Amino acid sequence: MQTLTFNSNVDSPAPPTIGVLHGSQAFYAMFCEESYLETSRKGVSNRPRQLVEEKANIVQTNDSNRGSSAAIWRLPTEILSQIFLYCLPEDEYLSPTSSMAPMSLTATCRRWREVAVGLPSLWCKLWLEVGFSDWQRRAFYYDTCLKRSQGCPLSLALQSHTDWSKLQNLLQPYIRQISSLSLGFFFSDSPFMMADFCALEDLTVYKYSVDSVRAVHRSIEQLPVNLRRLNVMDLSFTHERLDFFPDSPWARLTTLEIKLDGLDAFTRLLQLCPDLTSLTIIGRSEPIQALESVVHTKLQSLHMCGDLLFDSIGDLSLFDVITLPNLRVVEAHNMGPSQWPHEEFKAFLTRSRCPLEILIFGGGVLTTDRQRAEYTTLMPSLNLIVDPVRIDDCAT
Repeated sequence: MQTLTFNSNVDSPAPPTIGVLHGSQAFYAMFCEESYLETSRKGVSNRPRQLVEEKANIVQTNDSNRGSSAAIWRLPTEILSQIFLYCLPEDEYLSPTSSMAPMSLTATCRRWREVAVGLPSLWCKLWLEVGFSDWQRRAFYYDTCLKRSQGCPLSLALQSHTDWSKLQNLLQPYIRQISSLSLGFFFSDSPFMMADFCALEDLTVYKYSVDSVRAVHRSIEQLPVNLRRLNVMDLSFTHERLDFFPDSPWARLTTLEIKLDGLDAFTRLLQLCPDLTSLTIIGRSEPIQALESVVHTKLQSLHMCGDLLFDSIGDLSLFDVITLPNLRVVEAHNMGPSQWPHEEFKAFLTRSRCPLEILIFGGGVLTTDRQRAEYTTLMPSLNLIVDPVRIDDCAT
């Protein structure tokens, strides 16, 4: 059961959403008084979320709100800050122009405004977009929220319907704060330049128009030096396209989600990213004549979706040419009508001598009982999961 924990660390990541501030004043009074007494007694309040919601429903039926104002004003700032954090949408970026939290918290009363404006973690996960006629008003709100983050790490979702210049100019004073970035290209014909985003560790790129493909590729040609996680599932990469990227920025990646076109693109990717520990790929095959064998010593988790295991005539298996001595997790989905390359995979496991712990066959992977029994014989501690209805994230 989830618990509600109050502490003085108001800059901790935002907890899940809870509708505390949308109840009646009577609910505020009960919540404030109980939280204050619990905090005084134990120093920390651990109240189940279900209990909070049940009491909200009960108190909302009470028309009387006498005494609620006094209870609210007695609430310590640390607890009020935690309540504010619970108002934030779960796993969502916040639009500074909306009437929802945290903007609504600044318009309730003077004290709430002071607490909200002084709480940086309320303003660290924002949704910003450019390409509309009201840019001046949006820019004012965006900059106000960014300033309120007070130097804390920023997680931003950006969308452009024209070019990125206005947003890039706005973000310039904050580039040392941005640790996570999601870029959405609609009809953008210009790249988003981020080589100087020295704090950026996590990058996701989407395209919503084929007209933006060139701009997207130009945007990821120069990756920031500290980038470790990259998601480019919305693009397709051939061996030739991967050859176009400089080695050094990709060499530092540890987590990658990508769409590949051809077996040779997979082996090239392993060469390009020697520090990868987790790789998720969607793939499709193209005819090729030969593949260079690759040994990758750091990859621990491999998630595959598509028919990348074979070339177009089924003569060449990916597992014939790769060796992954540190592999611990393999998950496969939607491999097409061909049988799982059982003998090649067994030879791969033997050659790699990897400590494989989990093997997952999802929907669209054809294996037999005998084949699966051979895997568990080869690796007695292997956790082998067969789930035909399981859908990998890369397939959705």
